[in-house]
Amino acid sequence: MSESKAGRKAVSAKMAPAATEHEQLTAGIREQHRLWNQHVEMVAAGDHDALARLYDETSPLVHGTALRILGDSADADEATVDVYAQVWRTASSFDSSRGSATSWLVMLARSRALDRLRSRATRREKETPLESLAEPRSPEESPDETAAMNQQRRLVWAALRELSPEQREAIELAFFSGLSHSELAARLRQPLGTVKTRIRLGMMKLRQLLEPALEAH
Repeated sequence: MSESKAGRKAVSAKMAPAATEHEQLTAGIREQHRLWNQHVEMVAAGDHDALARLYDETSPLVHGTALRILGDSADADEATVDVYAQVWRTASSFDSSRGSATSWLVMLARSRALDRLRSRATRREKETPLESLAEPRSPEESPDETAAMNQQRRLVWAALRELSPEQREAIELAFFSGLSHSELAARLRQPLGTVKTRIRLGMMKLRQLLEPALEAH
């Protein structure tokens, strides 16, 4: 065998592992896209567990996209919740032949973040913090204000009853006990990620239930 042929074989042998690693990476990305597409299709069929899995696996991507636009972690958290609320409502419109679930989620994240960026001040004025609905009324409140607050409080508790027991327990502890997420995880004896998912999915459902009622009042 000539020296040049031996050299070419040696170079090919060195390149082979890199090509294999690239192929493995590409295959892994394809499998991830396939799995996330499947999650969205299951969400479209009304599968809450699929939504939870999709949130767990993709929320870092969605949150990161929103954070780059908004520059504020709290606003990015809100935008992320908005995205998965929209996923739940509109999953049936997703068409994997037109693009991956990854691209769809990034598009939703950008759209919701830009909406929030444009209406940040207005939203903050309109939103009623959940904690405030649990606070005792001020002596200075008028009878009409008291009646409105009591009605809002009843709406919140009615909406909480619509959540799963796990979501309701996590949200009630988070808002009314003052515990941090880490303390909640220890108290509930659940992984921190599970507790965060329960709270965010529960808040997503609360928002869907409460927004029409609160806007009407």
